[in-house]
Amino acid sequence: MSRTTRTTTAALTSLATVAATALILSGGADASPAAAAAGCGVLFDDFHYASPTDSAFGGAGWTTRNDVGSPGVAGARWLTSNISFPAVNGERVAQLTATTDGSAAGTTHAELYQNQLRFFEGTYASRVRFTDAPDSGSDGDHVNETYFTISPLRYDRDPLYSELDFSEYLPNGGWGGSQANYQTSWYTYWNNPTWDGLRTSTAQNRSMAGWHDIVTQVSGGHVKYYIDGVLTADHTTDAQGNPVYPRTPMSINYNMWFIDTAGHTSGNSVYTEQVDWTYYAGNQVVSPSDAVAQAGRYRSSGTSHVDSVSGCTTPTTPPRTTTTPTTPTTPTTPSQPADCSTAPAWDRGTVYLGGQRVKHNTHLWQANWWTQGSEPGLTAQWADLGHC
Repeated sequence: MSRTTRTTTAALTSLATVAATALILSGGADASPAAAAAGCGVLFDDFHYASPTDSAFGGAGWTTRNDVGSPGVAGARWLTSNISFPAVNGERVAQLTATTDGSAAGTTHAELYQNQLRFFEGTYASRVRFTDAPDSGSDGDHVNETYFTISPLRYDRDPLYSELDFSEYLPNGGWGGSQANYQTSWYTYWNNPTWDGLRTSTAQNRSMAGWHDIVTQVSGGHVKYYIDGVLTADHTTDAQGNPVYPRTPMSINYNMWFIDTAGHTSGNSVYTEQVDWTYYAGNQVVSPSDAVAQAGRYRSSGTSHVDSVSGCTTPTTPPRTTTTPTTPTTPTTPSQPADCSTAPAWDRGTVYLGGQRVKHNTHLWQANWWTQGSEPGLTAQWADLGHC
């Protein structure tokens, strides 16, 4: 699969920005909202806001994107005004709107997200309405309707980068494929020399129009995705054996954007995605049916917002990166052979810190930053110090 969602917003702040070991989680949902606040706390939001400028919206930790940038159509705008809270069947929902007339200047996207990186292991759930056709205008655009978590990529091939795409729905196809809904778990990605990434992905090639309960359990090295109570994927590693289990806390995001304008025919087209509620239980494994029931209990008790998420997971491994490394350039081969006499042979299972040296394939290599399992000569984690 090609490029997935990226948030470029600089407003994200982190309660914990180092990597984490996988924890075997325990717990589950109790019958009462109060008991569900065990573990590392709970976030529940019923989106009972008047508008994105409502002080309660910002006070609940939500932010909208209002800028120009990737992903999607180059030059398209992300607009706060594309987020609204209409009533649907007597309940307010968060609505994301994306519009296009086939030009970059006439294309707008929408995104709302939690502005702190404090969501990690546990259970994520949301009731989301996807659409196949525009509310108005011609159909066929390559629109992407999403629900996901993400952490910033600090540099190319960042080993702490974490992203879980609970759903990326492409009703009209895109990225060279047909209609599909993707669940994708990421190890990392890079922009240079050309964009690419390491991840594992599962797809449902069918219509997802309508309301769906989307639940994801992040526990014990596994990322388990459920749609309407049915397990669709259980991700652990990518094809290269890299862990796709998150390594650092993330934000919770929803966005809607156009991959390109190749599918547009004429006029102005308006698409919408709606979110009924969102729920997160930190360090708790909650079944899909219990997660949906828990949201219902909050609503029936008249509770529209709860946030007791403390970020209580304190990751310790791998160690903190104290400086931001840059992608190494191809070094000049030294005139004298490198001294490999004291360097150990590279070992795939060994953790190496920045500055440590190994020998591999008759070359001396130095780690640019923390790394494990990345082979010298194939990844940006290593600098080539020359032939032995």
